[in-house]
Amino acid sequence: MRIIDLRSDTVTLPTPEMRQAMFDAALGDDVFEEDPTAIRLQTVAAARTGKAAALLVPSGTMANLVAVLTHCGRGDEVILGDQCHTFRYEAGGIAALGGVHPFTVRNQPNGDMHLDDVAAAIRPDDVHFPRTRLICLENTHNRCRGAVLTPDYTASVARLAADNNLALHIDGARIFNAAVALRCDVRELTRHADSVSFCLSKGLAAPVGSLICGSEDFIARARRIRKSLGGGMRQCGVIAAAGLIALEKMVDRLADDHANARRLAEGLAQIRGLSVDLDSVKTNMVYFNIATDSLTPDQFVRQLDQRGVKCLALGTIGFRMVTHYGIEPPDIDRTLQVMRDVMKKS
Repeated sequence: MRIIDLRSDTVTLPTPEMRQAMFDAALGDDVFEEDPTAIRLQTVAAARTGKAAALLVPSGTMANLVAVLTHCGRGDEVILGDQCHTFRYEAGGIAALGGVHPFTVRNQPNGDMHLDDVAAAIRPDDVHFPRTRLICLENTHNRCRGAVLTPDYTASVARLAADNNLALHIDGARIFNAAVALRCDVRELTRHADSVSFCLSKGLAAPVGSLICGSEDFIARARRIRKSLGGGMRQCGVIAAAGLIALEKMVDRLADDHANARRLAEGLAQIRGLSVDLDSVKTNMVYFNIATDSLTPDQFVRQLDQRGVKCLALGTIGFRMVTHYGIEPPDIDRTLQVMRDVMKKS
């Protein structure tokens, strides 16, 4: 039985072309800055995001951690959304490893934070308070149903940051999804940020790796922090080679994932006992709820799994399915049939 894994786009498998490129990659020692494939990937990533330099790291979590620790010192404060990935899903690393204090502001359903709320969170210069150094945004926004932040909103946050001598970092794990959804160049979403990170290993289908992009000075400092966190890799061209294919070949096809997510959401909306907000489906994520007392969330997930469909239960915010490379329209149709069968029996 074919397994349709919709838990996340992190389960995406690399393309055959990526596997071949990894096998053929020219290699060197990246800690010595001598890996030609890593150097090429970093150059391409910087150009794609409109920044001067970039740095390859193993994961999105490390990318955000390195970025925050580069912007902030111990005892400094970062303003970020109360639903953002860095606050909720990165093991408290900015505080545990960097001594950076998080000040959370409420995320709105569309993924943004009200500017007045952000402004109110900026600390005055007072010995009682930590120093505010940084504002973080997330685009697309995972827990806000894959919501997309617009260039205008990002620019308005950047102006607020600049007016208060703060830096702006974008957790852009899926920022290419945002650019495809908005039909804009990704640089329109990154140009006002001091730093941006993005993942190769989600919708772009590479097996591992994320990039941090910023100024040459920022990346030089980030490289030292990456090393201190154990993220200095040696012949990492085997990773970078797949990342180059991801950036060259896999960005435009994200539109297929968005179309499949829309197909899935519209089908779920027609199944009795399921509810989905179609207006919230902007990219490759579909959040939905079940309205039945005869199935617990764990039972629902287990029954789907027994029929070859995997999804994620996320407590109070319901269930999530994420489309990605390897998921095709027939998989969506089969998923919907499985969902119908499960709900009929509930």
